[in-house]
Amino acid sequence: MTDYNDKEMPIRDQHDEKSDPHSQRRPRRRDDKVMGRRSIPRQGDAHYYTNPFSFALELGFFAGLIWGGIHWLFHLLHFTVVPVGFIAELFFKHEYIYTSAGHLTGWLCFIVFSILASLLYTFTIRKLKGPIPGMVYGIVWWVILFVLLGPKLGMMKPLNRLTWDSIFTEICFFLLWGLFIGYTVAMEYTDERKREPEQAGA
Repeated sequence: MTDYNDKEMPIRDQHDEKSDPHSQRRPRRRDDKVMGRRSIPRQGDAHYYTNPFSFALELGFFAGLIWGGIHWLFHLLHFTVVPVGFIAELFFKHEYIYTSAGHLTGWLCFIVFSILASLLYTFTIRKLKGPIPGMVYGIVWWVILFVLLGPKLGMMKPLNRLTWDSIFTEICFFLLWGLFIGYTVAMEYTDERKREPEQAGA
């Protein structure tokens, strides 16, 4: 009898621990204390954890790298007569821009330009929400480069001397390039990134 009771005691103890409501609450209280010590970002506080300068540098680099490569592809496929190195026309000879080294140099210049554009957007209108501000931002840059300054500085021909394919391609390109910059900034510095997770947990 004694041996039988000794063997059954641990089983009853385990059963009592599972059925005891107090034993189930203890781990939860410990978890609550641990969770209370963690720094959980709240809605609207995302910009406190992101350095605007380093964020804009990284965003501008990838915007120039990705979209500069896409523009180069557009030029190779004859969608546009404007080379990716049109900005480098300010510093290099026209003949050099159309060489392989000139395309790479122009690509680097476009990356630098994208970094500057990203910094300008981040430090001026980063609180605007949605994709529309970025698209407008891209169109504004197209107007500045292709209508106001570019032809006068020799970066490209005037609009009346460009092909319609080139004009439409460049408009769509800068619209998407601006969307990439603007919407990425909006997702980082507005509440849109945290709405869905908070609603799901509510």
